[in-house]
Amino acid sequence: MKLGILDQIPVAETQSATEALQQTIEIAKQAEKLGYHRFWLAEHHNSNRLASSAPEIVMAHIAAATEKIRVGSGGIMVMHYSALKIAEVFNTLSALTSNRIDLGMGRAPGGDGPTITAMAQGRYFRSDDQYDKIIDILNLMDGSQPALREYQGVSVTPSNVDLAEAWLLGSTGNSALKAGELGIGYAFAQFFNGEASRAIFDAYRNAFIPTAFMEQPLISISYAATVAETKDEAEYRARPIDLFRLGLMTGRLVPMISAEKAKDVTLTEKEEMLIQQNRRIHLVGTPDQVAGQVLKEKAEFGFNELMINANHAEMESRMDTYRLLAEALK
Repeated sequence: MKLGILDQIPVAETQSATEALQQTIEIAKQAEKLGYHRFWLAEHHNSNRLASSAPEIVMAHIAAATEKIRVGSGGIMVMHYSALKIAEVFNTLSALTSNRIDLGMGRAPGGDGPTITAMAQGRYFRSDDQYDKIIDILNLMDGSQPALREYQGVSVTPSNVDLAEAWLLGSTGNSALKAGELGIGYAFAQFFNGEASRAIFDAYRNAFIPTAFMEQPLISISYAATVAETKDEAEYRARPIDLFRLGLMTGRLVPMISAEKAKDVTLTEKEEMLIQQNRRIHLVGTPDQVAGQVLKEKAEFGFNELMINANHAEMESRMDTYRLLAEALK
């Protein structure tokens, strides 16, 4: 099974954003040495906890610093940008980094209400046209005639380049059929809400039509994970991730603190129950325990690739998770 990393570029409590970005590049270099197949960058806005507002720029840096690993967006939030601009950016990345670029596209805002307004410069956003825009992104990239009126009469530069591998992001299954009809990969964010199912993935596969962007259906699933040599150490390292995710669930964006600081945080019984419920999407344990759970769910759901998100404040915890899981799943 091919492995990937989904990096949201977390800014730990003791870090600057510059340090977090530099750390991401180092993680990508180490991931390549560990045999990881993909390294994707998320897009988030209006948050000082995540430095991932411009994935395409970080992609260029990582592609230049690596040799084999595929580098992609997980994803570009298409609602904010012109289809022409997205096509131009990713054709340029592909021209500079042949056969290693992935275009993962998402329909979420990657931010809150003020983010949507600011990104649109106050203009009204029409949510019903996103699939049409995605179709035209693909059309513009491969030189086909765009369908939307605003993109007719223009062509993408550079053209006639190796196309990026295209993916549609999803977290509920609503986009599975569309991803298949578009003939692109389907990247499912299991770490959002844990709603993956074989029915969702079968719907994608049954609808799939081969294209220049992907010849066969391909499904990637993303989990949050904390892996350590012992179960107790994994639980210790997982606590900051649990607290961060608990904050998101209760409408509070808390800092990513160290494991040592997190162990002294006291929660209510209800909050502890919420954390345990989240273990279906935050995999915690030894390499064999987490690998076993992944393989069990691979058989149950039928996905092709695994992507891991490890947002720990400590670089050692992040790299141990990636290294130990890669070794266990060889």
